[in-house]
Amino acid sequence: MDIIYQRGQATAAEVMENMPNPPSYSAVRALLKVLEEKGNLRHDQNGTRYVFRPTMPRRQATRSALKRMLEVFFNNSTEAAVAALLDLSHSRLTEEEWERLFTLLERAKKEGS
Repeated sequence: MDIIYQRGQATAAEVMENMPNPPSYSAVRALLKVLEEKGNLRHDQNGTRYVFRPTMPRRQATRSALKRMLEVFFNNSTEAAVAALLDLSHSRLTEEEWERLFTLLERAKKEGS
């Protein structure tokens, strides 16, 4: 999906060309078919080639994926998800990133009150 979002559209061959360690062509085609069946992609036919495009803007897809991740892995707990992310990355955050996080948390706290 990332490759298709970056390019705007892509064929299976173009997806493969942009993957660091691509599987076989048939595996890429199968994955694209699954993504299409799930409603994440659609295709147009250009000669014998299928050109795949996302069905929703990247921001919307990101929100949907995050919502699903919260449900599946964190029992709908935003606090547990944030704690897990901070546990993974707290030593790599810059002072500016910490400040931005504090600002976002304060804003969310005010809006939730």
